Amino acid sequence: MSKAIQIDRFGGPEVMQWRELALQGPAPGEVLVRHTAIGLNFIDTYHRSGLYPMELPAGLGTEAAGVVEAVGDGVEQLSVGDRVAWLGVPPGAYAEQRIYPAERLVRLPDDISNETAAAGLLKGLTAWYLLHRSYAAQPGDWVLLYAAAGGVGSIAARWAAAKGVRVIGVAGSAAKAARAQENGCEAVIAADADDFVTAVRALTSGEGVAAVYDSVGRDTFFQSLDCLRTHGTMVSYGNATGAVDPVAPMELARRGSLFLTRPLVFDFIRTRQELAAATAALFNAIQSGAAAVTVDQHYPLQDAAQAHIDLEARRTTGSTVLLP
Repeated sequence: MSKAIQIDRFGGPEVMQWRELALQGPAPGEVLVRHTAIGLNFIDTYHRSGLYPMELPAGLGTEAAGVVEAVGDGVEQLSVGDRVAWLGVPPGAYAEQRIYPAERLVRLPDDISNETAAAGLLKGLTAWYLLHRSYAAQPGDWVLLYAAAGGVGSIAARWAAAKGVRVIGVAGSAAKAARAQENGCEAVIAADADDFVTAVRALTSGEGVAAVYDSVGRDTFFQSLDCLRTHGTMVSYGNATGAVDPVAPMELARRGSLFLTRPLVFDFIRTRQELAAATAALFNAIQSGAAAVTVDQHYPLQDAAQAHIDLEARRTTGSTVLLP
């Protein structure tokens, strides 16, 4: 038996239920993992609300770290007692234990803690694909990064700065602006600034930024387009204010032949080889200090609903973990 958070209907944090589930034991190719730390991500709220529909009843949570408790037949690369982490769908990380395919588990290096992995695997790989695959930011490039004091933003800002990229962060409060600067942002603009686009243009000598990494969605989409230089890249990777409405391609043309992409992290780690390469790059960045995972909040797993409330109210910074 394992206790877990599940939902029977879509809605607000009140739909999250703490209940006991039966586990059958790992089948061939599977592993039973006892979770010791679970990551909290904005995508969890999309699954809960139904913005990203899924079959009900369902679990929540897309990343966790823990210890191997049992292995199924044919699993040779992992043993009982190994420390591992995973990210993926269908959701189900908000649980004391989970059975998961062995080939999708990542063995943790000795100097990467379970908490760091749980807090940073999904967010860190998001930062990796933003900076290296969606728009490969180059030294000297100006880029605009929303939520620069948040989970993904904190990692991406530091990693970008280590690459010599000039980061303009966006933050929702003075305290978050200070955190964004600590994360390596060269400049910070208030999220509600009336002269937002003008400020970005001024910082970039009127040219605009090479790329915008926008996790906000509907409310900032056209503002972000207006901040781009000619041939700039709009990376829309989140829906914090809702999904972006349909947009006419001519909107890109009239702003300077822009590029637009709407990526998902799981499309960059489809195979075992892709997952291994991406996590190796992330772990190397953490080990070298080029990237860092800062855990600012801890909640008991059974209080996950409160964690969702605080996340959606913008009361969190850095990363958050749920503890079974």
